[in-house]
Amino acid sequence: MGREMAGKRALKVGLLGLGVVGSGVAEILCRKADTLEREIGRRVEIARVLVRDPIKPRRLESLRPLLTTDPAAVLDDPEIDIVIELMGGEEPARSYICRAIKNRKHLVTANKEVMAKHGLAVLQLAQEHGVDVYYEASVGGGIPLIGTFRQDLAANEVREILAIINGTTNFILSKMAQEGWTFEDALHAAQQLGYAEADPTNDIEGIDAAYKLAILASIAFRQQIRPEQIYREGITRLHPSDFRYAHELGYAIKLLAIARASDGEVEVRVHPTLVPQHWLLAQVNGVFNAVQLDGDLVGKVLFYGQGAGAYPTASAVVADVIDIVHNINSGVANRVPFLVNGRRRLRPIGEVASRHYFRFWVADRPGVLAKIAHIFGENNISIASVLQKESDETAQFTELVIMTHVSREAWVQRALEQIRTLDVVREVAACLRVEIGER
Repeated sequence: MGREMAGKRALKVGLLGLGVVGSGVAEILCRKADTLEREIGRRVEIARVLVRDPIKPRRLESLRPLLTTDPAAVLDDPEIDIVIELMGGEEPARSYICRAIKNRKHLVTANKEVMAKHGLAVLQLAQEHGVDVYYEASVGGGIPLIGTFRQDLAANEVREILAIINGTTNFILSKMAQEGWTFEDALHAAQQLGYAEADPTNDIEGIDAAYKLAILASIAFRQQIRPEQIYREGITRLHPSDFRYAHELGYAIKLLAIARASDGEVEVRVHPTLVPQHWLLAQVNGVFNAVQLDGDLVGKVLFYGQGAGAYPTASAVVADVIDIVHNINSGVANRVPFLVNGRRRLRPIGEVASRHYFRFWVADRPGVLAKIAHIFGENNISIASVLQKESDETAQFTELVIMTHVSREAWVQRALEQIRTLDVVREVAACLRVEIGER
């Protein structure tokens, strides 16, 4: 340690939450205390840990004397320099974060919901009180995204983000594609393995991905984008046959988070998407995440890694703590401010244009395709290919798969409304958007 750091007091950390990630963070801070001290020139010590149940058995029994059920013991303690919030959820986490900041404590959080919904207000509050807020672990677990977007790519005009940023849904879709499992079976396996919660709604309905996309898009496009402004569809209606047909057509199916800037507007959406098999994103399987960014200077850049888990996420949290300690040592805060100067219009989903994949159950008799094609034509939708698949001979229905050329979403939805009224159509079983182009 350098002579100039030798006399500096240890920095005290307060933890809010000691779950999977919190335990990982605590373990790293304790196990690597000497290494970190040599690296950053200050001792970092855990002073207090807020938990719901202080009696519960813990992996780190040495922390038991530090446990408390009183938020004030962490948030209002003048000896605590850095608060690490790992509770999750919107409340009381947001209130605790703001209270810590007002008490002039630096803040590290992995809370995607709070940062997606209230990130700008939190960062502005921190600036007013002269403290730092770091939130690298809120998106992508251990993948270094937030710092990269805010600093390393700051000179770029970001044109596009394509991301697989929910490990639970990617695991489910991988099993449906590779093993032919139903959605229900794949979800059950994810829950058994601990990848999905007992209530998986936030994952399977795309809510979690929308939170993360709101954070990334807000930084990338330098304007506040709220989760409720992001068009969102989940994966619950996907069927194993969609994966077979997608593969036959040269595609994989992924829950894709898309943010794109063009013609002075921004589009942001999360939904199941057909992705060309030769794309690197198509080959991201299991619980892994990947984020592909297209910048005007760097071109296309791909970030890949584990998007969740105790150690990858804890790695990002501890890295944020290290950064804050360096700032404290240098006497600075808010060194890289979050600038919001973009005012581009958010493009409604009805104005978004893409190719589409459809799967219909239709009457197995002549003239059916002509009726559907006529409705598509009336709505300015051009058919690219048609596949007639399995038949239900007893009911005299067959599966019809249609791929279109690029069409506006509003035209597609209008056409589907009309197709559903045809007496020869039993069901519109699937309607998925398709990404095209070189990646």
